Amino acid sequence: MKKILNEMKLRLPAKSVNESVARSCISAFIAEANPTVEELCDLRCAVSEAVTNCIVHAYRDCTGEGYYIYISVRLYESREVSVEVSDNGCGIENIELARTPMFTTGEPNERCGMGFLVMDNFTDSLTVKSRVGKGTSVLMRKILSPVSTGEK
Repeated sequence: MKKILNEMKLRLPAKSVNESVARSCISAFIAEANPTVEELCDLRCAVSEAVTNCIVHAYRDCTGEGYYIYISVRLYESREVSVEVSDNGCGIENIELARTPMFTTGEPNERCGMGFLVMDNFTDSLTVKSRVGKGTSVLMRKILSPVSTGEK
């Protein structure tokens, strides 16, 4: 069993302004693990895509208050970071199709349909689970490189 060094949970209203809040929180949280700049940028980008997908797609037909994005982050002793971004939105009918580059539920000229591809390329693993009418969960894992001691 993996030993958890630290964990964090966030609940943010599904508003576009919170995409940058999520990125900043992830950055601050994993800073204790001393990731490389590239690893930090990768995770920030992947989280941005996941949160944006929740805002744009999961709650696309919803108006008003009460729609949230849930983020759970864990840092393991093995230097693995897991980030789960979930929602209680409309869900995804066909995950395989949704993960196809250029697929979008938005207007074709409005969205590029590359969100899952971006998340997949910036993490070591990506798992998507969804139930129509119940919501979606995206689990991303990133293995951080060993910390350099600077000694030779």
